[in-house]
Amino acid sequence: MIILSPEEVRARKRRNLWIALGLVAFIVLVFTTTVLRLQQNQADERALLESQSAGATRVVK
Repeated sequence: MIILSPEEVRARKRRNLWIALGLVAFIVLVFTTTVLRLQQNQADERALLESQSAGATRVVK
């Protein structure tokens, strides 16, 4: 069994905290990117459908 000094335990906790914060930051970044891309894709699809419906209206007239 390895016995760590109090200084080593503090260093390990600090390192684990930074790893956890980095992981949370990465998750937030991925989530934000995903939401923004989904919103952009929806806007593009709406614009495409509007242009198609406007084009179909012109052909009928």
